Amino acid sequence: MALASPHLERFDEWELVVVDFARASPADLAAALKDAAGLLVTSHVALDAATLELAPQLQAISTVSVGFDHIDLTVAGGRAITVTTTPVLSDAVADLTIALIIMVERRLREAVDDIGRGVWSTARLGSDVRGKQLLLIGFGRIGREVAARALACKMQVCVFDVRPDLEPMAGVERVATLADGLARADVVSVHVDLNPATRHLLDDTAFAAMKPDAIVINTARGGVIDQAALTRALLEHHIGGAGLDVLEDEPPAPDDPLLALPNVVVLPHIGSATTETRRAMLDCAVENLVACMRGETCRHALPIS
Repeated sequence: MALASPHLERFDEWELVVVDFARASPADLAAALKDAAGLLVTSHVALDAATLELAPQLQAISTVSVGFDHIDLTVAGGRAITVTTTPVLSDAVADLTIALIIMVERRLREAVDDIGRGVWSTARLGSDVRGKQLLLIGFGRIGREVAARALACKMQVCVFDVRPDLEPMAGVERVATLADGLARADVVSVHVDLNPATRHLLDDTAFAAMKPDAIVINTARGGVIDQAALTRALLEHHIGGAGLDVLEDEPPAPDDPLLALPNVVVLPHIGSATTETRRAMLDCAVENLVACMRGETCRHALPIS
């Protein structure tokens, strides 16, 4: 993550230290963190209990991401460390979600592969998205943006979310149980945080409950899907395909069977990878950290204790 000059200027009130967590030696990391009052990190930096222990003066963590599973929130809450996120990527991720749905349904990966092999074929038939039943697992900011786009594509949309107080949305039906939604869905799209309750939410049982031609889309966090179970479901034709921007292990092993399946599209975690969105995320993260360091209220702080 590169800080441009305007961002650097926002930290003129404090001493700024830049640390490459991936390459820093344990001694260098400990030296950099021992007096740190605030941290600005990306989702690739794991702030586990051992790492946070190196920062006894820490007051705030600002992550340039909407996800926060890379941060030990139990430790942060116990030490009254404020953790902030950047919920400004909803449009970019929603766009990519719809793109993956269309890519898998229309078999675009196979068409591109054909061209690469010198094959020009108009006989490879995909499927319309119009009229398809989309199940959104999670109906937060991104889920709602996906719903709006899906409705514009003339899809039918239903949602499963454990929160009781969801704001309704015209054209979107709420299902009572995940099993109900999985049984009727042509497309299942994941939009929940990764936490103990959602880890491997989609497993062998879930895939067995789906239609044999249904597809799974994940632009949230890889661990929400049991990847081994997904691979089995695809190889054994229990489901029809998958579009994945996230995996349990990133990057995947070169021989991961998912990468070779023609009905699977795998992207390298690029949901927020637009110039506009990445700029907005960094701007938001810097603003979050500055507010915390000044003792001001930050509206993007997580409700942890």
